[in-house]
Amino acid sequence: MIGEPMKELSDKVSSSGSVGRGDSFPGARGGEQQARVVRGWSRKQVLGHLIDSASNNHQRFVRAALQTALDFPGYDQDGCVRVQAVEEADWTLLVSLWAGYNRYLAHGIAHLPVSKLETLCRIGSDEPVTLRFLAEDYLRHLLHHLGQLVPHFTLKTRIGAGWTCMPPLHRVS
Repeated sequence: MIGEPMKELSDKVSSSGSVGRGDSFPGARGGEQQARVVRGWSRKQVLGHLIDSASNNHQRFVRAALQTALDFPGYDQDGCVRVQAVEEADWTLLVSLWAGYNRYLAHGIAHLPVSKLETLCRIGSDEPVTLRFLAEDYLRHLLHHLGQLVPHFTLKTRIGAGWTCMPPLHRVS
């Protein structure tokens, strides 16, 4: 059986991409793109981090589905944001890349083989987790950062065994 248990999660990941449709994405006006929203990161940098997250998790999901176990390197988020010069990238490029990649990742999540959801995955030096956990955690992480990008973003959704509510987060200087 392929995908059925992950379809609901896939739909949630995919629908989060509707936040980022072109210029309608919150923060699309010039000055708002550079506004610091968290840990000194701008909206552009947070969005670049979400692109990295989609890219890293895409590889994790696919590789874990093809193997009996996964060992994957850790992620240096500050280094990646710095090396890619996200702050200098075009806003529309970042939004369209993130939104498209996120929808494609949702498609892949929906088609993960049920038999592979308990595959153990070790990321860097962290304790192993299952592929199912990685996919569910991707959504948690995504919602967390969307709450930083979109000041009034609130989403209550069922993830795994519990409910999570991502309240609006306020801009920090």
